[in-house]
Amino acid sequence: MLRLRSSCAAVAVSAAIAAGPALAGADVVLEWNIIALKTTAAAPFNPPLETRNLAIVHAAMFDAVNAITREFHPYAVNLQAPAWASPEAAAIAAAHATLLQLYPAQQSVLDSAYRASLGLISDGPGKTSGIEMGQAVAVRILTLRASDGAAAAVDAVYTPGDKPGDWNPTPPAFLPALDPGWGSVRPFVLRSASQFRPAPPPALNSGRYTRDFNEIKTIGSTGSLNRSQDQTDLAQFWISTAAQNWNPAAREIAVAQGLTLSQNARAFALLNLAGADAFIAAWDAKFAYNQWRPVTAIRAADADGNPATDADPSWTPLLVTARFPDYIADHVRRRSAESPRTSVRQAPGRSHHPHQHHSARGGRKLHHLQRHRR
Repeated sequence: MLRLRSSCAAVAVSAAIAAGPALAGADVVLEWNIIALKTTAAAPFNPPLETRNLAIVHAAMFDAVNAITREFHPYAVNLQAPAWASPEAAAIAAAHATLLQLYPAQQSVLDSAYRASLGLISDGPGKTSGIEMGQAVAVRILTLRASDGAAAAVDAVYTPGDKPGDWNPTPPAFLPALDPGWGSVRPFVLRSASQFRPAPPPALNSGRYTRDFNEIKTIGSTGSLNRSQDQTDLAQFWISTAAQNWNPAAREIAVAQGLTLSQNARAFALLNLAGADAFIAAWDAKFAYNQWRPVTAIRAADADGNPATDADPSWTPLLVTARFPDYIADHVRRRSAESPRTSVRQAPGRSHHPHQHHSARGGRKLHHLQRHRR
């Protein structure tokens, strides 16, 4: 179980969320980042699927823009558009095409946003070529991810364990595990979901487990008198999905740094590719270790074999418990992988030395969307 932490990042992200769509200005990458987040928020709650779909959208926007600007190495699609093609039209078309495929129930809203965005670009060969490039890249990115195992992961069969420490459905609804096979989804950049799998959680009879148990029991309950208002606010802040927190923060930083369209396309591709892989890696660890949630652990402490933990059968957490194993925390894993400031800082491509990572296709090496050598 993770200990509650204070985080100054919460303040920055709160400000970014409050700023909302006004940050986007005339940059269509930022505009469609907002549209994409609204689209995923309107869909059924599923954080792992949300991050995967946002990665697809932003990878398509990046490769579509980059096919015209040729400023960076591509992520997965290496096409070359006519020099006169509009990168703005390409980004809009790529985002619309991917979102429409991923969220067909929202077609009317997406089509309306698409017409409004394209309406600000002058008609002509540049606009037409840009649209064609964006749509072509979108098809290729969607095809690349069509066999990534996401659909099977959502419906994977999972049987909870029956030993102390094993995850089981939690109150009040006792819902089954969310996306239990997500750790088997093909990563976007990682070599495998288990590439950075952490060590096992502390043993139930360890001092570390005892400390965390008693801390959560004391300050984590709905009626705790030992929890500060700041801690309560922080816990409630993180109810939102990680994607809905970090993308607005990145938009604020991008605007403050005055990034170009091409740099924003790269920054948000990096941000959301990292976020998607962070969820895949987190789910790999969660369902490898299957650690129970605090509400289960505290109510069943008389069976954990630890004399220093006392059961409280009526203990109830401040927030409704998420329906997946406790360890490792996906918000913490994603925060480490998907720092908005890191992604945006890298966007201008200051380094001319490509950082090699595993390919999106699982074979060749990917040059980490670095700037082309001049």
